[in-house]
This record gives sequence, structure tokens and C-alpha cells, in this order.
Amino acid sequence: MKQSLRARLAVPGCENPRSMHSPYATAPANPPALQHSAFYRFTPLPDPAAAAAQVRALAQGLLGAIIVAAEGINGAVAGPLAAVQAFEAALQSADIQHGAFAGMAFKHSGVHTAPFGRLKVLVKPEIVALGLPDPAPGAGPLPPPDEADASHVTPHDWRQLLGRDDVVMLDNRNHFEVRLGRFKGAADPGVQRFSDFVDYVNAQAPSWRAQGKTVAMYCTGGVRCDKTAPWLRSLGLPVLQLQGGILNHFAQLPDAHCDWDGECFVFDKRIALDTRLHETPTTAEDVFDAGDPGEAWRLARAKRLDAF
Repeated sequence: MKQSLRARLAVPGCENPRSMHSPYATAPANPPALQHSAFYRFTPLPDPAAAAAQVRALAQGLLGAIIVAAEGINGAVAGPLAAVQAFEAALQSADIQHGAFAGMAFKHSGVHTAPFGRLKVLVKPEIVALGLPDPAPGAGPLPPPDEADASHVTPHDWRQLLGRDDVVMLDNRNHFEVRLGRFKGAADPGVQRFSDFVDYVNAQAPSWRAQGKTVAMYCTGGVRCDKTAPWLRSLGLPVLQLQGGILNHFAQLPDAHCDWDGECFVFDKRIALDTRLHETPTTAEDVFDAGDPGEAWRLARAKRLDAF
């Protein structure tokens, strides 16, 4: 694996958080040909197969990867701007699952490289499989995820949490993602498999509770945080979440580079984005450690995906 990109992407001049000094302040010379749209919603879907068939029909002509489950929908599509907008409008209509997706948030970025080779709409048991432990005996079931509850902090307010002594900035992503880039001062749980996240939080929770810490948690788009937040609260931890995840932070703050070190990994052919949501030259070989068995298979998969 090549040297960490974080070091060579360090940005000077951010002592003032309003600084506009950025290596990404200028948009690419050629406007992007495609629009990328990422979305998710936790909502009961009694017949996931029927829902997937509806979504598949709406997304014809687009590229993407969408997961549908009894707990909701999670996915991303890419295509010409007008086609993506038409898909988003149709997906939110009252005719689709009785309006279950109305008002759903979409995170957008321009795309030069087609991020997907084809359209896949799959039915799975969960829209994000994290393998959370069962609640403690007598504790009752965990409440369902809620991507609109009061724990969600806007990017502007999130900035105020960075560096606070009473806040634990917790990265809820894989170790290889954190290694490529993260919020300054964020804790890396060292996740090679999701059980590592559970083990890390269980080990740290007594100390965090004793110190009166609030856990400020973030992930790429928000879905992993929404899924895990009820479990963290069941441990007696107050939890805040970055609304819309890293991608929304980048989209809302033109000087997001002042809060962030490195790049943001994305699960498609683009591999990584900078804080202006522009695709970078980073390759899969830059991201994954071929000498680590836990990452070698990810590298091989990324190369296979790139061939389509």
C-alpha cells in the first residue's frame, strides 16, 4: 500500500475555520457528465420483493446499486441529471409504497467516471448489515432507527463539537476508510469487521460514562450511524450524529477541508472524493493494504468491479 494520502493532502491556512484557502476551491475545468445520488430511509416495507420491483422499474436507464429490505431502502444511482431527478421524484410519489419514501434526503455530487457498471436492485435482510448484539436481558427491544430525530446535528453545528473535551468524536466506518481520511481528532475503532466496532464501544463505554462524555458519531452518508445509535444509547451513552454524514458536511461547508484530514472513501468506482466532492486520483491500491488478509479481498473485489 502506498503512503497514507492524509499527509500529502494536509491543508495549511485553516486556523480560521472560515478560511476559504483550499486546494479544491476551483471546480474541475470540465463539468461532470453525470449526477450521483445517494439515499436511504428506514421505513417498514411489508413486501420487500414488491418494493424492489417498483424501484427497479423506476431506475431503468440509470446505473446504481440499491438494497431493499423489510427495514427500508439504501442505495445510490448515477446518470444524466434529468434522469436522476425524474427517478428521485418518482420514488417519492404516493404511488410507490404508499408514499413511504416521500421527503427522503438525496446527497448529490457530479461524476466524471461512471461509478457503477450496471443497475443492481437487491432484496436483503437488512439495508446495512452490522450484526449488532441483542439487547441485554430485560432491556426490551431497541427502538427502530430514526434518521430525523433530534440527535442529528447540522454540519455547521457539528463543527462546534470538534475538539471539545466533553465529546468523543467517533468514526463509525472501516479502518481502511478512516486511514484514508477522517475528521480531525476522531477516534478510529480499528474496524476490520463490524464486531470490532461493538468490542471497541463496549470497552470504552464505562470510561465515557464516568467522564460524562457525549458520543458524536459520523459515517459516510449517515445510515451506519442511524442503525447503531439506538444500541449506543442502550449502553447509557448520549449520542449525537452528523446529519447526512460526511458527504453532507462536504456539500454544506465550502471550507470543510478545515475540519477534515485526507479524502473520503466511497463504495463505487470513484474510490475517493475530496472535500469539494470531486473525484480524486486515488486508486484501490492506495486504499487497501494488499498484505493484510482482511483487506486483500476488498482490493481484489475493487479490481473486479473496475473491470465492468
